[in-house]
Amino acid sequence: MNFILPAVAALIAMFIFIWAKKNQKKQEATFSFFAMLVALAIAFFQFVTVIPAGTVGVVDFFGSVSETTLKPGVNLVNPLATIHKFDQKTQTITMTMNVPSKEGLSVKLDISLLYRIDEKKADIIYKKIGVNYVDKIVVPTFRSIVRGVTAKYEAKALYTSSREELSNLIATGLQKEIFDRGIIIESAELRAIELPARLRESIEEKLKAEQESQKMAFVLQKEKQEAQRKKIEAQGIADFQKIVSQGISQQYLKWKGIEATERLANSPNSKIVIIGSAKDGLPVILGNN
Repeated sequence: MNFILPAVAALIAMFIFIWAKKNQKKQEATFSFFAMLVALAIAFFQFVTVIPAGTVGVVDFFGSVSETTLKPGVNLVNPLATIHKFDQKTQTITMTMNVPSKEGLSVKLDISLLYRIDEKKADIIYKKIGVNYVDKIVVPTFRSIVRGVTAKYEAKALYTSSREELSNLIATGLQKEIFDRGIIIESAELRAIELPARLRESIEEKLKAEQESQKMAFVLQKEKQEAQRKKIEAQGIADFQKIVSQGISQQYLKWKGIEATERLANSPNSKIVIIGSAKDGLPVILGNN
């Protein structure tokens, strides 16, 4: 239709131009000539279409869809064909859903889906689904998969350590459902999970208790290690005292006392030597510096 109208307009302008020239009507001839040029230019540009970057074009010629998609850039096309452009960049869907848990509780999820089309299957998407494939296929299937996956998990598991596993299951399950339709799932991200207030408080209290238990276990382990260290230290002191007591005899002490007395007696400092009263008493030397 975009080609037919300017082509018809160009023909009409051409007939008017011929008629005006024949009847020597210069003003009408000039106007019709320029109108014919404009109409021809518009008709000519219908042979060319520009596909933006990150987009593919599907050619529909009166219901006959070409299996070859148009690449980004300038493309020559049949002017009578209709070009449908599909964005092949990564797209995002963000939804808030109330989903069931394994025990039948209602859990509120904020979840995002990243997806894109397979450019090689853009014609399949157009023929089997249409240009509004997101509302027809992606969103309904996404909702169904999310509900099916969460129903296999208890609410507390969704709230704690199973979130990453849940995201992977949703993305994998959705990919299996719509991959053949030409849609590629990149990821499904759980942004937020909101549980019933009473259940959330119960889970938080349990997590807090587990943290306190782990902290106490750490303290007890530390005290046990400290007690073991002190035991080893005490054993070392006892062993040292035993070795010393066994190695020092009475004769050894007397000998060391005699050596000390002899060194003091030979020193140049003035001194007073007092001999002990016991049988084996050693002298006591008082210095007088």
